[in-house]
Amino acid sequence: MVKENIYVIQKHSASHLHYDLRLEFEGVLKSWAIPKTPPKIKGIKRLAVQVPDHEKSYATFEGEIKEGYGKGKVEIWDKGNYNLIEKDNKKIVLKINGKKLSGEYVLLNSKLSGKKENWLFFKK
Repeated sequence: MVKENIYVIQKHSASHLHYDLRLEFEGVLKSWAIPKTPPKIKGIKRLAVQVPDHEKSYATFEGEIKEGYGKGKVEIWDKGNYNLIEKDNKKIVLKINGKKLSGEYVLLNSKLSGKKENWLFFKK
């Protein structure tokens, strides 16, 4: 049986509106901040900046962060699960089963502007 992992994207109205992609890996949510609406179709690539991991319980969080880092409104934009197809240090390929996003997606460590936390997120 293939393990289905948590997938969620939270719309985060902080100092700048962005979307937080969260994928369950090894008991935590690996996280990327995407400055623009995540791509629903092929041919659109989005910057995805890797940010610190979050606890799995954060996958269901919606509400207002009142103070400090991430201050602002958080709502779930999409959720479901994913199956891992391929993963190494430079590329993650997964099949997303969400309400808004579905199909094969790629996270590619592009290191744009020389920053190791800069990835590209796109539909395959």
